[in-house]
Amino acid sequence: MSDAAQPTAAEVRAAADAVKTALDRHLQAVERRTGDDDPTVYDAFNALAAAAEVYDELLYDRYDEVTPFEIPGAEDSLPPYAGPEEPHAVSVLIRRDYAVAEPARLIAQAQRLAELDPDGRDAGVPAVADAGVHAALGVVFGEYEADEIASRHKEFGLEEGDSTLWVSAVDELPEPGEWLGAPFDEADPALVVCRFDVSAVFDEEDELDGEPSAVVPEHP
Repeated sequence: MSDAAQPTAAEVRAAADAVKTALDRHLQAVERRTGDDDPTVYDAFNALAAAAEVYDELLYDRYDEVTPFEIPGAEDSLPPYAGPEEPHAVSVLIRRDYAVAEPARLIAQAQRLAELDPDGRDAGVPAVADAGVHAALGVVFGEYEADEIASRHKEFGLEEGDSTLWVSAVDELPEPGEWLGAPFDEADPALVVCRFDVSAVFDEEDELDGEPSAVVPEHP
């Protein structure tokens, strides 16, 4: 890069100040969050990522130095958005992984649920403890909504792995029961309006601690 095209020291300093401001805003949003899906936190996350990326680029151009931050970009995760400008419907695709960290706890919780169910008692269902983890998973996930299990996973002896949520645009809702046999086969990354990822890899790479990576693909 020629000297004429290099950013000035003042521009680099201004970019650094912008990172500090975005960092303060993000911390304030986290401290005041109203739940796991608080949009203010996501907005602050994206603003911090954008400010850090600008600072990283200017720092390198001016001083040939880099930061320890690795900013995820939409181009690294999703193709350019190719869906309708004004979607008439959306599909929400969610995947959450769990390790069965404490099988005995999981089985005990399932056994308790079976014993509380009068229909289960009459049908002889309380033998969950003898049936093992497979049966216990069926009882627990049959009783609780997926979001409740996500918020209470430790109670069931589960340990969180990666998770992701995709909001995908569709022209219209499918017919009832149309995709139930293979619900994820038609997921098209080019139709994803936005996605939110949670992974331990962000901690390992010194990304934001436990904060979801929010990706919004650019419109062509």
